[in-house]
Amino acid sequence: MHVLETDPTLDGFFGKLDGSQTGALIVDYDGTLAPFSVDRHAAFPYPGVSQALVRIMQDGRTRLAVVSGRPVSELIPLLGIFPIPEIWGLHGLQRLRPDGDCRTYPLSNTDLHILAEAGFWLEYHGLRHLAEFKTGSIAVHWRGLAAEEAALTAERVRKGWSRLTANSRMAVVDFEGGIEIRPNFRNKAHAVLTVQAELEPGLPLAYLGDDRTDEDAFHVLRDSSQAMTVLVRPEWRETEAKAWIKPPLELLDFFDRWLDCCGGAR
Repeated sequence: MHVLETDPTLDGFFGKLDGSQTGALIVDYDGTLAPFSVDRHAAFPYPGVSQALVRIMQDGRTRLAVVSGRPVSELIPLLGIFPIPEIWGLHGLQRLRPDGDCRTYPLSNTDLHILAEAGFWLEYHGLRHLAEFKTGSIAVHWRGLAAEEAALTAERVRKGWSRLTANSRMAVVDFEGGIEIRPNFRNKAHAVLTVQAELEPGLPLAYLGDDRTDEDAFHVLRDSSQAMTVLVRPEWRETEAKAWIKPPLELLDFFDRWLDCCGGAR
């Protein structure tokens, strides 16, 4: 049996969605909509996912938003969705609205100085080739490395960067297959709470994610009776999410059921 047919938490949420026939669906990208790829520029969605999201958007009763640690410009060609939905990039530091307005939250000179120092540290220790330099953050990826080398790299970077971020607005955060130095005042929870605040009171909202970085969003929605949080992973891990589904089949089932509750036809 599918989780969607037997999980009473999900059943209760879909009952609320069916009653309102409108809601907000917020989804993480890497690991949730798309499988991880060593080549991050080839991390396309699971088959059928983009088409399912397009159907949900076309139905016109769902506010859809995609949240990612990637910059918006990198995510658009991977998603393959038109019209482009609302996108929160860089862990909530960047927001693209459906009307095309795109804004990035500015960093202070101190924040930028810490990022520069973090880049110099990588250069000095011969790790720059593993780094992804983004607006407002630097990520070091070790997916594809041998387990021992990945563990050693993680320990070195965490120790080196942690010295730079002490008593600052920057934080060193682990994610699936890497580590990132980024602002601690913007994360996926900020994106979720902003969307929730812009909705009519009481509308159902769901957040789907897979990574440790999604736990911020799971946490802020933990006590909301109108919100559903879903861990999307092939294997279970400890989480604050209220439900767990496995991609891609149960993820597609979730989207189909969402569309059914909002009055759409598959």
